[in-house]
Amino acid sequence: MPQRGWWKRGVIYQIYPRSFRDSNGDGIGDIRGITRKLDYLTWLGIDAIWLSPVNPSPMYDFGYDISDYYDIDPCYGTLSDFDELLEKAHASGIRIIMDLVVNHTSHLHKWFKDSSSARDSRRRDWYIWHDPVKGREPNNWKSAFGGSAWEWDPHTEQYYLHSFLKEQPDLNWRNPEMRKSIHKMMRFWLNRGVDGFRLDVVNWFIKDDRFRSNPFTIKPLDPEKHKYDRNRPEVHDYIKELRAVVDEYDARMTVGEVFTLPPGNPELSASFLGNGEDELHMAFDFSIMYRFWSARRFYNCVKRWYREIPHSGWPCNVQSNHDQPRGRSRYMGGVNSEKRARVAAIFLLTIKGTPFLYYGEELGMKNTSLRRNEIVDPLGKRYWPVYRGRDCARTPMLWNSKTNAGFSDGRPWLPVDSDYKKLNVKAQRKDRYSMLNLYREMITLRKKHPALNRGEIIPEIKGFKNVLAYFRQEGDETFFIALNFSGKERTIHAGERGQWRVMLSTHRTIREHFTSLTMTLAPYEATVVMRIGEL
Repeated sequence: MPQRGWWKRGVIYQIYPRSFRDSNGDGIGDIRGITRKLDYLTWLGIDAIWLSPVNPSPMYDFGYDISDYYDIDPCYGTLSDFDELLEKAHASGIRIIMDLVVNHTSHLHKWFKDSSSARDSRRRDWYIWHDPVKGREPNNWKSAFGGSAWEWDPHTEQYYLHSFLKEQPDLNWRNPEMRKSIHKMMRFWLNRGVDGFRLDVVNWFIKDDRFRSNPFTIKPLDPEKHKYDRNRPEVHDYIKELRAVVDEYDARMTVGEVFTLPPGNPELSASFLGNGEDELHMAFDFSIMYRFWSARRFYNCVKRWYREIPHSGWPCNVQSNHDQPRGRSRYMGGVNSEKRARVAAIFLLTIKGTPFLYYGEELGMKNTSLRRNEIVDPLGKRYWPVYRGRDCARTPMLWNSKTNAGFSDGRPWLPVDSDYKKLNVKAQRKDRYSMLNLYREMITLRKKHPALNRGEIIPEIKGFKNVLAYFRQEGDETFFIALNFSGKERTIHAGERGQWRVMLSTHRTIREHFTSLTMTLAPYEATVVMRIGEL
């Protein structure tokens, strides 16, 4: 399936495997379940699947603590099941992207078992160890999951570093032998046919080699707090090594999670693109996920993001994922939440850059309300009720109105959302005006027209009166997108005259014509028009 730059034109769909489709009735989604739903994903029109981790794991952090990089966890299936998914996905024109979790491993990985066996073990320096300082932890670095990032090992009488759970020891990326082993593992999956990698917390790989304490701040979310345990400049040398491995293969790609506190740092995210050709192919900026519903705020986010992208680089855009509340719940709006979600969908699929969809987003799935005894996420268990964890955004996909929403014949690992009888794939496929069909029609339009998938973006209305409008242009094609973030009617005037035709709209009749771009937008209207001629 080689096509260089396919990821610039495509739509990428994130699947959290535990929650997509269970094929064997054990209540946990699996690889065969995904394979059986390829016809749905083909119908939807997506170009690639990003799989959250499917490698063997003791599941302290539900797959983000990998104990074997070369196999598939039995709860998801086998390597043969994975090969079948690859083969059938490729036959359907869908690519597969794996999650590459290499900031840390599980404490049960053979590398860490060897590393922790003795101070002189061969892999001791594959992880980050340090003697006590004045009888305490080496410095003040904190785990993202709370408490010190250092764990005492009584067997070897040193501390090891863990940026997350103590069961997730950090790898030492300064060790060349360890890096070569990562590169070897990447080639194993690339040789198998994997089309790319999503790199977990890529900005956390390198830590200060002098182990200096982070500066004190009275602002607990100030990014300067993490001056020495992440975002180190040396990391870019090692990202270039990873890029070189991927570039040994045709038409493969990388996308990096650049996670910061407070979330969203476009300058930092863009830095992981290097000169646009020597580091990651794409990197996530999460700024929009943390902005209130506002056309002006959304515009400012993308303006800042595009400004930081190197000339040869390419942006990607995302509104939901497995770590954050679902977009529809964040946009709130009460009875207007679906209307806002429709505007957000058109925004995501028409701005410049590769859109990433999170499973169920195309249905308008919301966060599921869970009781404390239903929470399995270690963060939710630890910080309830101040923070209820990530499970509310990880509940099973809603396929139909039958028991367990068609997700499983057994008891699902997380409860199914109570809206499943009306909010499901089967019902929405039949409804011409459903959220699902809106996504499908917009994806189809985007794939058909170069202006929408790779054209330039030219802002026209930058949030004035809560309206966002912009042109997309490529060659002779010109589109105009008008988005009313407001619950009130808004009349807009754009300077372009000509003959225009409605190609997709939440409110207007398809094929409606205009001779100017003066229109009155209904509350929460999203309309895409195409120039079809001169006056």
